Amino acid sequence: MASKVSCLYVLTVVCWASALWYLSITRPTSSYTGSKPFSHITVARKNFTFGNIRTRPINPHSFEFLINEPNKCEKNIPFLVILISTTHKEFDARQAIRETWGDENNFKGIKIATLFLLGKNADPVLNQMVEQESQIFHDIIVEDFIDSYHNLTLKTLMGMRWVATFCSKAKYVMKTDSDIFVNMDNLIYKLLKPSTKPRRRYFTGYVINGGPIRDVRSKWYMPRDLYPDSNYPPFCSGTGYIFSADVAELIYKTSLHTRLLHLEDVYVGLCLRKLGIHPFQNSGFNHWKMAYSLCRYRRVITVHQISPEEMHRIWNDMSSKKHLRC
Repeated sequence: MASKVSCLYVLTVVCWASALWYLSITRPTSSYTGSKPFSHITVARKNFTFGNIRTRPINPHSFEFLINEPNKCEKNIPFLVILISTTHKEFDARQAIRETWGDENNFKGIKIATLFLLGKNADPVLNQMVEQESQIFHDIIVEDFIDSYHNLTLKTLMGMRWVATFCSKAKYVMKTDSDIFVNMDNLIYKLLKPSTKPRRRYFTGYVINGGPIRDVRSKWYMPRDLYPDSNYPPFCSGTGYIFSADVAELIYKTSLHTRLLHLEDVYVGLCLRKLGIHPFQNSGFNHWKMAYSLCRYRRVITVHQISPEEMHRIWNDMSSKKHLRC
């Protein structure tokens, strides 16, 4: 079995490299034609309802799972579910996470479930490559919205929906990105503390108190007609935040009746305000890039803008020097 998986993995890496080279060098970007790129995937689904919602949703989130892992939590209930926002071409980043901090087998006695979140791509070749990757690693979820920066909110809501539907008994959930390094020791043992009673209605990360940027040249531009207020509610940077699993269902239900915003972390903050849940500030969540040093990285939970190569190097160094004191 191990040799079979190894061969499939090598084949996947070769196929990814060939496909990405082909797409970047010789293939123009194609437009989506409405075909079903995942037609032969059998998706196991459950009937999911979230209480009695009496008003008609303005955001019904009526997207189908194109790739799903509905049984991932059935045998063992996870202590922590990690939802990682990624894009189709980031195979190297996903593999680096699988081999470092996102390895589900890093902590004996503590069940961790790692999942990568994607929409569908306009190019069927990339969809097929992700489908093949999913068949090997079984850690990818895809819904049938177009994968784009402006649909990051849909991607996070997909993760919330998945937890509420297929893994509601988990204790905690982390949402992060594929260029984030996570110090799992600090996250598990210093912040979440498996030996203590799990929290409820809990949400923490790097809390931002700010307002809309009205400059159309900005990546974070927010038009007045979409959000007229001068201040956002407190929200956690989307680079990494933690919440108790019960909050996933609450945010998903609230989103059905909350006007969508393309800024994912701001939108989650709006849902939290409606729920009366106040995010807690935690200085361990660093949402900027930080030069590596063993002692500095031992003090944090997340670091932003880490390449796959850096991820391996940092992980190996920290793992081999656990005996050293700072």
